[in-house]
Amino acid sequence: MSDRMASRRRSNRRHSRWAAVCAGVALSLTAGVPGVATASDRPVSPRPPLRVLDVPTAMAGGLLHPDASPAGANDWSCRPTRKHPRPVVLLHGSAANRFNNWSMLSPWLKRQGYCVFAPNYGGVPGSPFQATGPIAQSAKQVARYVDRVLKATRARQVDLVGHSQGGGPTPRWYLRFEGGTNPAHPKRNKVRGLVALAPSNHGGDISGIGRLTTKLGLNPTMSALVGQAWSDQMAGSEMNQKLDRDGDTQPGVRYTVIATRYDEFATPYPKNFLTAGPGATVRNILIQNLCRQDVSDHLSLAYDTNAAQLVSNALDPAHATPVRCGLTLPLLGG
Repeated sequence: MSDRMASRRRSNRRHSRWAAVCAGVALSLTAGVPGVATASDRPVSPRPPLRVLDVPTAMAGGLLHPDASPAGANDWSCRPTRKHPRPVVLLHGSAANRFNNWSMLSPWLKRQGYCVFAPNYGGVPGSPFQATGPIAQSAKQVARYVDRVLKATRARQVDLVGHSQGGGPTPRWYLRFEGGTNPAHPKRNKVRGLVALAPSNHGGDISGIGRLTTKLGLNPTMSALVGQAWSDQMAGSEMNQKLDRDGDTQPGVRYTVIATRYDEFATPYPKNFLTAGPGATVRNILIQNLCRQDVSDHLSLAYDTNAAQLVSNALDPAHATPVRCGLTLPLLGG
């Protein structure tokens, strides 16, 4: 018992350090860091009643209610309709959680008739800072969660929508190594589509900070402080080398990447984009090519109604509608 208590205390100290480091990075980039979540099957705690439409309010809510589901998500009695036959699973980014990452997009998709689900994964239950653990372990948690969604909804496949780590290495690892796809029989894939907002594909450098820690050999120290997800997401990491070795995609999956040129975390932003391999399709979108007045950054892309319409179009391309471009601001959304 004493060993378990000591382990829990060490884990709590690690996540406290993660919070401090994230705050420091946020200040240096004049940006906030998204919260992280863990794939938990525990009963959902009461959620705050209001829909959240901007990043600062979502961040505050995620700190106060780290285990809460965003509005519209995790109704385990939901059954997909003929119009929307696949449940949507939302995967938050590093140091984020399901509430602070998805409080705009979750009710957006629910109103359109989707069954929406959102786990916390990759962190200690109850901590607002999730997705700090090793990518491979996070992918295993996502695999279990998707299986639970498929069983509960009686659906054959899901669509994944992810932000940052949750749109990049974690779902891609799940698709390749944890049973999300069946390359020999793609029609048996558990996942039909992956829609990624500012995904940290191929390693990001956090506006040069990651390059510096890599050059100075500090990534192991950073990971000891804030979690293995730091080192895993650096360019050239062992995780990235294994993940990218046989190409970016899996057969039978429809990939959509939505990036912003003002990203300050998953940088440089062209590394967000994927190259289609056999049997897969990829659409890479730089949002400023569609909406010039969109100046969303890494965080606010999840609270960007222009991007939300692109997500809807990717989930249901047969009924895609033009994006009515509006002003979207960094840190705030729009």
